[in-house]
Amino acid sequence: MAKFSLKASPTFAAKVGFPTAGGETVDVLVTFKHRTKKALAEFIEWRAGKGDDEIFLEMVVGWSLDDEFNKENVVLLLENHIGVALAVYRAYLEELTQSRLKN
Repeated sequence: MAKFSLKASPTFAAKVGFPTAGGETVDVLVTFKHRTKKALAEFIEWRAGKGDDEIFLEMVVGWSLDDEFNKENVVLLLENHIGVALAVYRAYLEELTQSRLKN
């Protein structure tokens, strides 16, 4: 049984389906920053008018890709795989709020 703590870990990992041209998705393990309820509300408000790379870097601290996780590679990823930014944002919100039902 998983151990539960009142204070959450500063990071958490989740598989995210990275969409590719042609309709396929590739599961990538992404390590996200944890946010409290208040911090999440502030983040959602902050992101208005920001670029995808800025938002991505405020949510994500690592990934399971062979390529190093850094700003340059995030920009390259988001430029080449347009749907990834939205997929990661949705997964982040779902994981933080547990909006998906898990059986």
